Amino acid sequence: MLRKSSFGEGEIMRLFIIGFRRAAAAAAGSGLFVLPCQQQTRLVTRTVASSAAAYIKSSTTCSFAQTAAASLAQGVKMLDARKTFTEDFFFRQLFDEQSHTYSYLLADITSKEAILIDPVLEQAKRDAQLIGELGFTLKYALNTHMHADHITGTGYLKQLLPGTVSVISQSSGAKADKTLVDNETVQFGRHVLRAMSTPGHTNGCMTFVVEEQGIAFTGDTLLIRGCGRTDFQEGDSRSLYRSVHERIFTLPENFRLFPAHDYKGNMETTVAEEKRYNPRLTKDVDAFVELMSNLNLPYPKMIDKAVPANRECGLFDIPKEA
Repeated sequence: MLRKSSFGEGEIMRLFIIGFRRAAAAAAGSGLFVLPCQQQTRLVTRTVASSAAAYIKSSTTCSFAQTAAASLAQGVKMLDARKTFTEDFFFRQLFDEQSHTYSYLLADITSKEAILIDPVLEQAKRDAQLIGELGFTLKYALNTHMHADHITGTGYLKQLLPGTVSVISQSSGAKADKTLVDNETVQFGRHVLRAMSTPGHTNGCMTFVVEEQGIAFTGDTLLIRGCGRTDFQEGDSRSLYRSVHERIFTLPENFRLFPAHDYKGNMETTVAEEKRYNPRLTKDVDAFVELMSNLNLPYPKMIDKAVPANRECGLFDIPKEA
């Protein structure tokens, strides 16, 4: 039985050359034909190289190729082509610098009906102006949950754009013109948004999915390479973990995900990216719960003002001086 040599490649070659030269010297003493020294070295080098190539090809390369192919396959899958927006679908991502909140304006270009996801009070005038400039009619102003870091702009938008209907989860405990339950849909023009219950950050968190366009709005449930905190507002780490793994991560992997916040300048992600790279949600559930219970985050600065206001202002107007 052959045993694997403990010598390195350089040592093997050195011993091979020494042995070859000794054999050559013995042959010279017996009068046999011998190649000049330089040609001997070249021959040895070619022989060793050929043997090494054969060995590498039959063993090391096989393992390396398998690893590279698996990695490449993962990369290709992660970068599967995103769905292209249909020609009659409008999308605009908006940002509030103070709270690092993203709002999303979606519309049917044909009917001009629009919806606005997670509006911010301080940006309501900006949003209303944009909607007017684009010739849209705001049908719904939706919140993914009852926010604790800013006051929603839904109440003020109802004043600025009469006819706007405020929308939030029935489980949120907040007031609104329309409340949603799991898998209920809202329609704007011919487009449909499905509300998917994803509690954990709060009881009333929802992820809004537009299947035809391959997009989902995850609120604070799933952030880019992170997630919402679970230490206030009925937060529950195990519930959030289930929501992400059983609801969001089961969407098609090429779906684009848009969170309610980002603090590092990222704008979007995908299901495939977060399943592979999210440092919190790639852990097992017990490790995730332990991590979330030891974040030691400061008390939210706006929570005492934002939560009481957000319970009400989806239904009632904000004063004009707001």
